[in-house]
Amino acid sequence: MSNSIFDVLKNSILGNRFRNIGYLPRWIIFAIDVFIVGIAGLITYLIMYSLTGLLYTANEILIKYGSFILVNSVFFLVYRTYSGIIRHSTFIDGVKLLVSTTTAYLFLLVFNFAWYVATHEQLFINTRLFINYVISFLLLFLFRILIKYIFEKYMNFDSQKKLTKAVIYGADANAFSVANALRAENPSRFKLLGFIDKFNLSSASKSMLNLPIVNQNKKIYVILRSLKADALIIAEKGLSKEETIAIVEECLEFNFKVFTVPLITDWEDQQQISNKVKSFEIEDLLERKPIVLDTKSISEQLNGKTVMITGAAGSIGSEIVRQVLSFKPHKVILVDQAETPLHSLRLEINAINQSVQIRTVLADVRHRTAMEAVFERFKPSVVYHAAAYKHVPLMEENPSQSIYTNVLGTKNVADLSVKYEVDRFVMVSTDKAVNPSSVMGASKRIAEKYVQTLHHKYHDDGKVIKTKFITTRFGNVLGSNGSIVPLFAKQISEGGPLTITHPDIIRYFMTIPEACQLVLEAGAMGHGSEIFIFDMGKQVKIIDLAKKMIRLAGFIPYKDIDIKIIGLRPGEKLYEELLNDASKTMATHNEKIMIAQELPENYQKVHEEILDLLENISTLCNDEIVSRMKKIVPEFKSMNSVFETLDA
Repeated sequence: MSNSIFDVLKNSILGNRFRNIGYLPRWIIFAIDVFIVGIAGLITYLIMYSLTGLLYTANEILIKYGSFILVNSVFFLVYRTYSGIIRHSTFIDGVKLLVSTTTAYLFLLVFNFAWYVATHEQLFINTRLFINYVISFLLLFLFRILIKYIFEKYMNFDSQKKLTKAVIYGADANAFSVANALRAENPSRFKLLGFIDKFNLSSASKSMLNLPIVNQNKKIYVILRSLKADALIIAEKGLSKEETIAIVEECLEFNFKVFTVPLITDWEDQQQISNKVKSFEIEDLLERKPIVLDTKSISEQLNGKTVMITGAAGSIGSEIVRQVLSFKPHKVILVDQAETPLHSLRLEINAINQSVQIRTVLADVRHRTAMEAVFERFKPSVVYHAAAYKHVPLMEENPSQSIYTNVLGTKNVADLSVKYEVDRFVMVSTDKAVNPSSVMGASKRIAEKYVQTLHHKYHDDGKVIKTKFITTRFGNVLGSNGSIVPLFAKQISEGGPLTITHPDIIRYFMTIPEACQLVLEAGAMGHGSEIFIFDMGKQVKIIDLAKKMIRLAGFIPYKDIDIKIIGLRPGEKLYEELLNDASKTMATHNEKIMIAQELPENYQKVHEEILDLLENISTLCNDEIVSRMKKIVPEFKSMNSVFETLDA
């Protein structure tokens, strides 16, 4: 049968109807199977007649072959052989057919024997039963193979969509499962072209699932080009993180899409496996070692305790909430002023949490009376203070709001932590507080100073306080609110251009879960007054990040999606630092966490300067606010042209 006949059928009105109705109802599949069993009976009759010359009467044919059809039909229903989608038939469907027809054959043998014992006559000839059984199974199985072949070869309506031509990296059981799952998924996303085998470098040609297995004796991009592929699906479970990143970098350099598959377990079905095949995310390109947490010490701090998280509905705060829950605290207090995000977080947490008490509180950390009511009611043992304003350009335009939230809010929560004898106060800070160039960074540095000096104040006075004040400082977090990654993703979806402030700008990056894991770890190990800084890995050039995101989305930089340089924003630096010039670091037992050794400052002086700023802020203009901030933080050198003259 020529391809042209199938092409005509595929593009005909009938073909369009096939495409629109999707799949045949199960009762039709059942009826076809019953009909096939009837055909098998007719073939068996003709074979036996040619061998024996024995003719049956119409009643005998009706009884003997009707019984065979009836019994097989019953076991079709029992084993649900009709429930699979014919054009996506798998090995499991073949096994179900074999079990069903075998069970029917054995049942008829037993029934035939029982009939003989009772009447001393055989209802069926055993040879006839066996021939009928073999032919039935073969016809049923071949019917499914034929339909599957026709649809895949000639009637593949999915081919009218733009399927991604993909090669699977790997040739083991994991790769085999992925290939099977992707072939069966509906709607289809990929047209599989073959496999790449890293471990077998022999020149002998091999195949799997009727697809070639190509030995990796050339660069991967060369193999992909030779197979005319658009993408690579990494399914090889024996690859290290470094090897995976190298493969991805090579593919992206030559504009090939990359998809990954997490480790597959034996009990996952094809739908679950195909759902795991995801585009490679930009977070996966961070060359970072896995974080190993001291879960014992964290558990000792949190298990059975009441934990409060301010800014709980934010990207950092909400991840702290999720991770805190895994340590089984008694109660978790979620504090935020944003109503809708807080409500959404509560719904999410209630869906996954059954044992920990959750309380949501709409409150603003700037309002001491409201926050005191929260402390008095719940008496938390541990406070994670993540509430903050963090958008640099907005804070440049609204410095008073930066002071109210980042300074006054932190002061309120810290003071109340002392008053209500909180065990640990953990502040989430930023690398922008180091040698700050923006209002936001300077406000966070003022908050850091207050928290540090508050601890020293009580100890210098010889007073014993229960609260340990701990500050954590890290850089940009991929995927957080205000991060460059969501902005780039939005710009890519809109067709570009991607906007970058400077071609040489670089930043530290880590993922939200990484940052929050280290916050918990630092909070558990701190003894008070420390500023913990995190190993952020290598600094990333933002323009390189933009190019990689464009390529990960399947586009070519500057051709499909443009990149536009728009100039540094007010308060923005080309690079960020984790330490100021006078600081040194001290190692901890966790190689990813260090302690910044900074010169202690006088509480009275810092406190008076902060109070003076807060008491007069409503009457001060922006220039005056920034000027007073610079007195508290002498290293604050504004990168905003509006405030630069104040540095003189």
